[in-house]
Amino acid sequence: MNNGDHILHGLGYGAVYTGLGLVLLALSYLMLDLRTPGKLGAHLHRVHGPAEQPTQASYGAGVVAAAWLLGHGLVIFTAIWTNGDSDFGWAFLATALFGALGTVLLAVTFEVVDLLTPGRLGEVLVEPGTASPLAYVTAASLLAMSGIICASIA
Repeated sequence: MNNGDHILHGLGYGAVYTGLGLVLLALSYLMLDLRTPGKLGAHLHRVHGPAEQPTQASYGAGVVAAAWLLGHGLVIFTAIWTNGDSDFGWAFLATALFGALGTVLLAVTFEVVDLLTPGRLGEVLVEPGTASPLAYVTAASLLAMSGIICASIA
């Protein structure tokens, strides 16, 4: 394979993995959205109500969503990175499977934090205004779980 072909193959693999990563991150975001009341996106920015009164964004939801997506992105990255030397089909499958596992385990982590803390975690996280300490604990838990998943990818 000459250098031109090598570059074209690399670009093709990059495009395919990017597409897979976007799909996995979107599904992961939807999984988090299911754990919060209302639409998560509405909690992440100021929205106007019926009387055109702006409501304050939820910084807690932002902290948790950012940690969730960053952690899951690292899982996807690690799956691609560690399987990159494998056959493309195997590497793609491994990335998809570890990406799906990451989504499930992040949801489990969220539910465990919910069980260990008072109130409904989703409701606490989307309260308008500054982030509660629980948002930071949840974010740290999600990043810790992502690190554990990354370490398990071989």
